[in-house]
This record gives sequence, C-alpha cells and structure tokens, in this order.
Amino acid sequence: MNNTKKDYKKAPVSRAHLGMFLALILGQIACGYALGISGTGLAQAQTYIHLNNLWVGLIGAGSLIGLAGSALMGKTADRFGRKGMLMVNMYLFSLLSILQLFTTTPWILLVIRILIGLMIAIDYTVGNAWLVEWLPEKVSGRFQSQLIIYWTVGFIGSYIAGILITGFGSHNWQVILASSAVPGLITAIYRSIYRLPASPSWTATHVDNHQAQQVIQENLGKKWGLSHKLIKSKAPAQISWTVLFTKEYRRQTLVGGLFYACQAFAFFGISIFLPILLASMQLGNGNLSGIIYNVCVLIGVLLGSVAFKRLSRRTMLIATFALPVLALAAMILGSRLAAGIQITIFAFFAVTLSAGLVLDYPYPTELFDIKVRATGVGTCITISRFGAASGTFLLPVLTNIGGAPLAIIVCIAVLAIGALICLFWAPETSPRYRNQRQGQLTE
Repeated sequence: MNNTKKDYKKAPVSRAHLGMFLALILGQIACGYALGISGTGLAQAQTYIHLNNLWVGLIGAGSLIGLAGSALMGKTADRFGRKGMLMVNMYLFSLLSILQLFTTTPWILLVIRILIGLMIAIDYTVGNAWLVEWLPEKVSGRFQSQLIIYWTVGFIGSYIAGILITGFGSHNWQVILASSAVPGLITAIYRSIYRLPASPSWTATHVDNHQAQQVIQENLGKKWGLSHKLIKSKAPAQISWTVLFTKEYRRQTLVGGLFYACQAFAFFGISIFLPILLASMQLGNGNLSGIIYNVCVLIGVLLGSVAFKRLSRRTMLIATFALPVLALAAMILGSRLAAGIQITIFAFFAVTLSAGLVLDYPYPTELFDIKVRATGVGTCITISRFGAASGTFLLPVLTNIGGAPLAIIVCIAVLAIGALICLFWAPETSPRYRNQRQGQLTE
C-alpha cells in the first residue's frame, strides 16, 4: 500500500465532486416534490372519491411515516454500503409514484405513500452520509446546507404543478400524485449514466484499502488516496440504537430529534395542506396566497443559507423557532386585520420558519462523532418524521374541528416547545464559535 498519497478529504472541489453533488441535488428535488404534491392531490381527491379528514390526514402523512424508516436505512447502509441503495431507490420511487394512477382505495394509497417515504429515507440518510464521505472537509457543511434549497425547489414545484395539471377529469388528482415519477426518473437515469462511485471510507473499513484507493484515484486523480488514519481503521462495531440514549449521546439524540420534530410538525402540516388551510383562513385568492407563501419559503431557505455562514448554530436554532411563534401569534391576535396584512404576517412566518430548514442536514451530522454518526443521524430523522407525520395528519382534522385558528394555536405550542428545547439544551456545533469559546475558556 502506497502511503504517500495525499488525503482525499483535503482535495480541492473537482468536477467529480460536483457530479456527485448533482446526483444528490436531483434526489432532493424529487423528494421535495413527492412530499409536497400529496396535499394538492388529496385536496382534489375529496371531490371525486369519499375521503374523510382522517383518511386525508393519514394518506398525506404516509410518505412522512415511511421516512420514519430512516434509522433502519442508515443501519442497512452502514452494513451493506451506500452506492447500491442510491442506484436503486429512485427507480422504485418512480414505479410507486406511477402506481398511484391505478387505485382509488384509501388503504392502498396509504401503503404506496409509506413505501415512497421509505425510498425518500434512503436519499435523506444514505445520500447524506455518502456525500459527506466524498466531499472535502472544508466545504462539507456548506454543501450540505445548500441541499435544502433544491429540496425547496422541488417542494414549491409540486405546488405549481398541482395548479397547472388539469384536464384529466375525475383522474386529475391521481395524475397530480403520479407526476412525482418525472423528477424520480430523471434522478434515477442520471445516477445510472453517471455511475455513482462507492464511498471510500466505507470501502476501506468494510472491504479493503486497495479497492478504496482505486475508487479515489479513478474519480479524483492518482495523487489522492486514503488518510493514514483511515488506512489503519477497521470496520466499526455494530452500533445499537440504545447507545444513542446512554449518558454520552442522550443529549445530542434528544435535541437532534426533537428540534427537527417540532420544526417539521409546523412546516409539513402547514405546507402540505396549504390549500385546505388557506380556504379556512379566507385570505382571498387561494392560489395567489399559496404561491406567495411558497416563494417566501424559498426566500427563507436562501436567507437561511446566508445566516448559516454567519450565525452560531444555537442562535440560528432559537431564532428560527421564536420568530415563527411571534408571527403565528400575531395572526391569531390580528385575525380581523385586512387580508393583505395577514398575508404579510403569514409570509414572515414562512420566511423565518423555512430559514431553519437549512440546519436540518448539517446540525444532526455535527452532533455525533464518526462512531455513531450514521445511526445517530438516521435516528434523529426518524424522530423528526413522527413530528412531521403528526402535523400532516392533524392539520386537516384540526382545521375541520376548529378552523384555521385551532390549527395555528397547536403549531404555536409545538414551535414554542422547540424554542425552549434549543434554548436550554442545544449544544453549539459550529466549528468557528466552538473554537472561539474554547479559546475564551483557556485565556
């Protein structure tokens, strides 16, 4: 083994890195689209088939329920590798999307949506681990934080597609749901043509160093290879989920899962069933209000990407919970204000809440050391999906019981809990701010 090679994690960003990043970008667009399209499709489905609010909530939450399989997908990838799962999942995702054309049975739709969520879980958990294991250390966090921008593009695209897809009569809602097959197939075909490389670090620890060196040199060039530390490393012992709840990792696990769950409860509940919520709020033209909301979500993510580089993680976490709480409280107290003012407040809510989405990928990754990272991140995502599924399930039910005000009050309570969790327990993980604090302590 030639140990004179330079550490591939210190290589400059190359065309190979950008090609890998594009493979994840396309996956994020497809995932965001599939999650967002359910609300628009199901809102139309109620006109043609008998779906009570319970079924609308369950089917809408189906993909998020499937995403709760992220911990299982993470453990599977740790054992069998990342590449194969990422090469197959988008084909299955597309097939499942198309199957929605052929059924109007609620429980079958629910099963399909859960399975779609499981395929999305692979991109969320396995894709994130694979990308981090290839990217240079200096840009890893920045690239991760940018993924949410493309997810948001897919999510917003689904709302616009839901408005534009017309002319299929009683099957229109099925065509809307099945349209997620388009970004799914684009992603699958790209990954097949590009031929995703295996993760070097996983190959080194689970297969052999020689094969890992070959993968690196084929993609980055002959002068790059494994670090000395990675050459000497062995496959980590199988990590039990119970380790994440020991004294060493309990705080990280609970903060990582609960901040994500509280944020996802409000974001997915409101965003997926936006047409139902807007109809209850009576804010004039529902389509125009929805487009304004979704544009503000994109603006929020872009502003969040800028804030991510400048603010400490704790400051950003607390702010992106506290400000949305204030905005929703203003909507309740100002319910008799003019529609334009209410839309402006709602837009502020969308911007501030979605800015926090930027933390969803890098922060859980930073909370855990390499020994438990994949399992820890997968577990945080699993916990978060219970929050997302609860919000998506409850919003149409709450809106039916007490209108938009009840749904908004519940979202205020959940976001306030998230703010308190971050205020009292969230650790600082930003390298810059953590190093500054350590420097102050040693002075």
